[in-house]
Amino acid sequence: MRTFIAIDLTPEIKTQLAQAVRLLKPVAANIKWVAPENYHLTLKFIGEVSEPRVEVIRAVLEEVVGRHSSFRLTVRGSGSFPPGQSRMRVIWVGLQAGPELQALQSDLEDSLERQGFEREERPFSPHLTIGRAREPQRQDRLKTELEKLESKEFGSMEVKEISLFQSRLRPEGPEYKIISRHYLK
Repeated sequence: MRTFIAIDLTPEIKTQLAQAVRLLKPVAANIKWVAPENYHLTLKFIGEVSEPRVEVIRAVLEEVVGRHSSFRLTVRGSGSFPPGQSRMRVIWVGLQAGPELQALQSDLEDSLERQGFEREERPFSPHLTIGRAREPQRQDRLKTELEKLESKEFGSMEVKEISLFQSRLRPEGPEYKIISRHYLK
């Protein structure tokens, strides 16, 4: 089973992001947009695991959430990777949170590594991917529209839980299903 750990967003934030995407779509070429129901903040991508390993992950999650309190998360701004270029690969919206988000993600990474799960090599860079280029090409109009959203706030929420998701890859796009929810103290 293909899995990842993430923070699910509120319906209000997903609606705000979907409205922004509706404005971007007409000026974008060759972008595969993420379905609004799939918007989430990935804390740790795990990949393929067996059913017994899923139980290990759930146990780790219960242990980790017991050490962390809920915190505020604000979805604000937009951009692309690589930054500042018109040949973009990923379109994203930004996230703002206190040190609690980094501490939670770091604790997850450390705790899962102790259970034999591979550590992510890249540093944690909190963002929400809303679109990906199938093949990067010059997108000057999209770049201009993204710049208009650089300081826009899409909403704020209290993060009270993290979830273990299953990801099923389908031709029409991935389908995500929450396997378990784990509540911060």
